[in-house]
Amino acid sequence: MENRIAIVAIIVSNPGEVGKLNEILHEYSQYIIGRLGIPYRDRGINIISVALDAPQSVTSALSGKLGMLRGVSASATYEKL
Repeated sequence: MENRIAIVAIIVSNPGEVGKLNEILHEYSQYIIGRLGIPYRDRGINIISVALDAPQSVTSALSGKLGMLRGVSASATYEKL
């Protein structure tokens, strides 16, 4: 399967899930190009973007696993074909 460039946007409103989130990202580290985290203290959330070079199925699986964490939302955006 061909790799695609994607960005997974993550919003964390439950800081108790950050450890699990980092474990999941570590599982997919071979596909991660880079990661940017922004703490938004006024709202009590963290905004994270993760750039990937991976098959679409891998990106979808990562986004799905992250979205299953309590207080974490995740969405993937892909390069145009």
